[in-house]
Amino acid sequence: MQVLKFGGSSVANAGNIKKVIEIVKHNHLKDKTIVVVSALGGITDLLINTANLAAIGNVDYQQQLKTLEQRHFDAVRELIPVARQSQSLSLVKKCCNEIEDICNGVYLLRELTARTKDRVSSYGELLSSQIIADAFAADGVEVTWKDSRELIKTNDGFTNAEVNFAKTNGLVDEYFTQAPGNLFLLPGFIAATDDGITTTLGRGGSDYTAAIYAAALNANVLEIWTDVSGMMTADPRLTSNARIIPVISYQEAMELSHFGAKVIYPPTIQPVLPKEIPVWIKNTFSPNDAGTLIQTKPGGTVAGNNEYVKGISSINNISLLSLEGSGMVGIPGFSKRLFEALSSRKINVVLITQSSSEHSICVAVDSVNATAAKAVVDAGFAYEIATQKVEPLRIEDGHSIVALVGENMKSHPGIAGKMFSALGRNGINIRAIAQGSSEKNISAVIATVDVKKAINVLHGEFFEMANKPVHLFVIGTGNVGARLMEQIEKQHELLSRKYHFNVKVAGISNSRKMLLNEEGIELSDWKNQLNAGVTANMQEFLNTIYEWNLPNSIFIDITASADVAEVYQQVLEKSISVVACNKIAAASAYSNYKNIKEAADTHNVKFLYETNVGAALPIISTLNDLVHSGDNIQRIEAVLSGTLNFVFNEYNGSKSFSAVVRQAQDEGYTEPDPRLDLSGVDVMRKIMILAREAGLKMEMEEIGNQKFLPESCMQGSVADFYTAMENEETHFLQLWKDAEAKGCKLKFVASYDKGKASVGLQHISPEHNLYHLYGKDNIVLFYTDRYPDNPLVIKGAGAGADVTASGVFADILRAI
Repeated sequence: MQVLKFGGSSVANAGNIKKVIEIVKHNHLKDKTIVVVSALGGITDLLINTANLAAIGNVDYQQQLKTLEQRHFDAVRELIPVARQSQSLSLVKKCCNEIEDICNGVYLLRELTARTKDRVSSYGELLSSQIIADAFAADGVEVTWKDSRELIKTNDGFTNAEVNFAKTNGLVDEYFTQAPGNLFLLPGFIAATDDGITTTLGRGGSDYTAAIYAAALNANVLEIWTDVSGMMTADPRLTSNARIIPVISYQEAMELSHFGAKVIYPPTIQPVLPKEIPVWIKNTFSPNDAGTLIQTKPGGTVAGNNEYVKGISSINNISLLSLEGSGMVGIPGFSKRLFEALSSRKINVVLITQSSSEHSICVAVDSVNATAAKAVVDAGFAYEIATQKVEPLRIEDGHSIVALVGENMKSHPGIAGKMFSALGRNGINIRAIAQGSSEKNISAVIATVDVKKAINVLHGEFFEMANKPVHLFVIGTGNVGARLMEQIEKQHELLSRKYHFNVKVAGISNSRKMLLNEEGIELSDWKNQLNAGVTANMQEFLNTIYEWNLPNSIFIDITASADVAEVYQQVLEKSISVVACNKIAAASAYSNYKNIKEAADTHNVKFLYETNVGAALPIISTLNDLVHSGDNIQRIEAVLSGTLNFVFNEYNGSKSFSAVVRQAQDEGYTEPDPRLDLSGVDVMRKIMILAREAGLKMEMEEIGNQKFLPESCMQGSVADFYTAMENEETHFLQLWKDAEAKGCKLKFVASYDKGKASVGLQHISPEHNLYHLYGKDNIVLFYTDRYPDNPLVIKGAGAGADVTASGVFADILRAI
């Protein structure tokens, strides 16, 4: 004996019904088979909507009736040969006339009772089941149609009637024991009272109908055929990486179905669980897929699957109700009165949490019931509210519940911690938590706007350890930005294989164009795609990032723009990490620098800017390590401009100073305006950043600058700058000759000593640590309590697009 149920999507139209017939014919006729079907797809909603329109006096219900009739006529004509259609068409016409008569009465009375609503909605399954039975017969398959109202008996709880199992089981057993034939087709969803009045079993009632028959007959298996290939680890509409759960226990399936997994409805499990009848979830449109097997849990482990978390689910439209007050502390009965008040209005509580201090109790309910809940609770505690022992019930809307489900979670410590840590790292605030002692379900209430992000974060944490998504949003596509794209593309496979990151560049922008793609931009062709993008708009770019709310997002600034630097704090406050090549924020007013750092700490994200000083050299990170480990920075000596070091290493009077600077710019060592480097301002910013990282509160105006550029070079455009340098060649040549005469080299040195900082051109003698510094290299000497005489030295290339991009990339990996 086997029971098969085909849902609304499986019998939505004639084409789908033909698939159902083939599935039953080819795989299920060896044993006695009961097939339970839903109404044609969308028909139940159409019937209820028709009755509701009639009840409010809207004559559009008549047009709905025509649509209803035509849908069924079309199904008959496509499924059944013309010579055999007459009986089915007559049935459709008869039923539709009955529906019309009922709706006409509703229209005249302007009243739709629950009993009448059940009668109207029952026609969906009555029509579909008889049409499908006729289609089987027309295909040469012997089938018996039976009205479920004659077998399943309920009370008069219309729209969600309770089954009388003792009577129902007897009727079902008696009928199927005596009835001849192997194939039976019955309508789901509908039942009747002992007096023969039509009732329905609630939404999902067709699943429940099939389970009732399976339990009553001790069936070998119950198959639920739908439009997906089983229960999934998460809602595939929310995460593209959701996968099929091959085996799951009854208890886990019920938990997931209670929390929004609509593949199977919660009541379905109840009749089959005591008899341990296995339930298969199968796909009508991919019948060869294995599907999901729901069964008892043998030997403490779900057969074929040892994962401790089985799935992630969510419920939307949740309101939090909070009752609190000092008058509750130590007084028995407050919780009882709260739940009695809610129960009196038939308001279902889906989550409960109470502080151990007994000062407050919080429950979650469906948002449609929130207003009624406040009215009934405030009335129930009117005296306590009037005497200020408790506060009026507080309602907070716009919430959802996300839940981890798995029977084996109780045997694995740290699951809850891992869940909350993952949500916290992505800026998802948890408003309430509930976990039963059985530990099958860990639930958290969060803002509805964060549900998609939360599902993806948790799915990545528990199911995608080899493929954690990381979303990058890059501002700036010059030399460094272009090299960064190349490096990310080149390292993508390694990051995925070795470090388990799926790094996606989801947004790129420059001053002209911007390109955004939630699924990731193809980096092999990013330039052409960007050129074809939309006009750049910083706020629109940011708004899109916020709206997508993707997990593990990082905002990357590879510009020298003050406008971009100004948005760091708001980005961090959205729980998005910031990686900045741009020095402006870290070198801005100390109060702004501090606010940005605090925003990163407060929102549990990263603000990283290693490339602000020394390109990819680990200068800031090393300094932080020294300070965090308890060392004190006494003095810093450094050459922090790869541009200036290159220029003074190359310049010897054989070619003009202007030509050497132009060479440095052509090779990518300078800022777009080289005066930022040569004026010493860039080095001032760098030494100030280091001083701040060492713990000093310092502003730019406190840093001394011994300038070497004549004032004439600071006027006009970049082109004017080069012309002025040619005119000042004698000045630059004399600087070099003075150093050469002393056997020294020219180095532009940044110094920090006992709370004071300065920058300037110096003569460096051969015995000095800074003397043997070539090309575009930078060097930093840290003199500390632990390194008082022989400094800790960091030395290497301090400029160039490739090394700077690699420093940005390293910060991205630190942020991840």
